[in-house]
Amino acid sequence: MGNDHNDAPSRVLDPSDPVSPTFRTAVSESIATFLASQLPVLDAIGDELGPVHTLAGRLLSGGKRLRPAFAVWGWVAAAGLPSSSPGPLLTAAASLDLLHVSALVHDDVMDSSDLRRGQPAAHREFERLHATAGWLGDSAVFGHAGAILLGDLLLMWSVQMLHEAGLDPVALGRALPVLEAMRTEVTCGQFLDVVAQAQPTNGHGRQRALDEANRVVEYKSARYTVQRPCQFGAALGGGDERLQQTLADYGSPLGRAFQFRDDLLGVFGDPALTGKPAGDDLREGKRTLLVAHTYAQTTPAGLALLDALFGDPGLDADGVARLQQVIADSGAKQAVERMISSNHDRALAALAAGELTDPGRTALTALAEAAVQRDY
Repeated sequence: MGNDHNDAPSRVLDPSDPVSPTFRTAVSESIATFLASQLPVLDAIGDELGPVHTLAGRLLSGGKRLRPAFAVWGWVAAAGLPSSSPGPLLTAAASLDLLHVSALVHDDVMDSSDLRRGQPAAHREFERLHATAGWLGDSAVFGHAGAILLGDLLLMWSVQMLHEAGLDPVALGRALPVLEAMRTEVTCGQFLDVVAQAQPTNGHGRQRALDEANRVVEYKSARYTVQRPCQFGAALGGGDERLQQTLADYGSPLGRAFQFRDDLLGVFGDPALTGKPAGDDLREGKRTLLVAHTYAQTTPAGLALLDALFGDPGLDADGVARLQQVIADSGAKQAVERMISSNHDRALAALAAGELTDPGRTALTALAEAAVQRDY
């Protein structure tokens, strides 16, 4: 490894605490350094781009940093702990969060979400900018356009950041096919989600809704959140095909468990922790596996309530509470909790059976806990 980062590996990379505050700070510093390098580029184009850079910095300043963590510890699973500063590896891993925030910005536009991590979503910020300036046209249309372009810019920056990370060209060449698959899968998974949102969930379509929800989870979340980041890191570290298969067997079920926890938090989570209003997924009408199970298992009265209230953007606190009760009474909440536990167990079994370094195994086991045992 190079020496781009001042922290020694033992300080930044602790297998027993794989997404420690020190690790998250190191990732944040890598992102901040890259964003700072882009400020003169935007300034040279025009002062109008100041808010774009500022908003990018705000959106990238937080988050769980799980995708960078899975990438880094995938590398360690293949190659062991680095003997020198992990700067290039951290920068390459951090580029995954630019890709992730790009997807979140676009996702918020598609879902008409008002908040992201407790602050106004990007399209709402651009909408406010337009309205405050008194510019011509519709502020909401401007907000959507600005957010789409910001998401595109973050996607392009994620590619640039990776290629400027200082990685060995041979190692990067090994890893690029994994990252290219990840980008394709998450985009196609998002389209599958859009299609699923448009399909009816009643009558003979209930089982189909379950099947489609499972497929969306695999491509939009499971591979994107855990499997591909792990495999990307392992490819950088020279991992063989057996390790790649182990990480697939680990990453797919764990990524599913991660998303299922997100689904529960989107309905039952504490807004102070999730950064989004209570029951926001119910207002947005998100066709998650939790909702698919509810439609498949609830009573006729529950179906009637779902048909009347689910997806209503004006849903008030009482309506949220009523739908939460329908979901709980149907057994869907308990079913999803069981699926989280089952998929978590499958992921750990894959690690136990696989051939990987001891620090990699320790870290990926701890990351599995962090992915599913959380309240935000």
